Amino acid sequence: MTAPKSGAGQGSGRGSSGGTRNLKVRVKTAKGRKLASTRWLERQLNDPYVQRARKEGYRGRAAFKIIEIDDRYRFLVPGARVVDLGCAPGGWCQVAVSRVNALGEKPGKARGRVIGVDLQEVEPVAGAEILQLDFLDEGADETLKAALGGQADVVMSDMAAPTSGHRQTDHLKIMALAEAAAYFAFDVLAEGGTFLAKVLQGGTEAELLALLKRRFAKVQHFKPPASRKDSAEMFVVATGFRG
Repeated sequence: MTAPKSGAGQGSGRGSSGGTRNLKVRVKTAKGRKLASTRWLERQLNDPYVQRARKEGYRGRAAFKIIEIDDRYRFLVPGARVVDLGCAPGGWCQVAVSRVNALGEKPGKARGRVIGVDLQEVEPVAGAEILQLDFLDEGADETLKAALGGQADVVMSDMAAPTSGHRQTDHLKIMALAEAAAYFAFDVLAEGGTFLAKVLQGGTEAELLALLKRRFAKVQHFKPPASRKDSAEMFVVATGFRG
């Protein structure tokens, strides 16, 4: 496929009414490529968040999800110690490094720590420590606390299991991950800490929601604008960990 010319997908043209219209990139279905793949590629090329991520140096559009969540709840503060579960490809770590001042680039502000955790190897992120391990393994919580130099202030997770196409099955899978992340957070969070995890619309399962409400002062659901409208994903945000 020939790459779109500069400005494609965000340029403008004048119609007969004198108004402005957006020009979208159209992708032809190549021989051997599935229609679903063509649609995905077309959506990526026309996604403003994908374009912004490239321009601003983020590793993916998901970086804007954590930006929007933190703009709302303000937990990535200078000096905070952060654990990012399932951190690949590293976009959330990039945002956290900047906001908690992990590189010490904000004079007079406390310097935070960011630890990314993933089963797969992740390209290094300046200012973050990436650990290739399974957070469910025995002793993983102690490994994380040792890397942080203490307890965490934030445990965040954008993890999602591969989708099956069956909504109920996918819901159960992602809720199992969210619940596992929550129990891990209970082991590593400091009092007053924050936990957030991806769930699917329909809300957090009653059992997990009740568990979080017992452990945190406030529990809310939030769907950031960067989350695609046709996606069932949203996030549960729990603040004020009671220990």
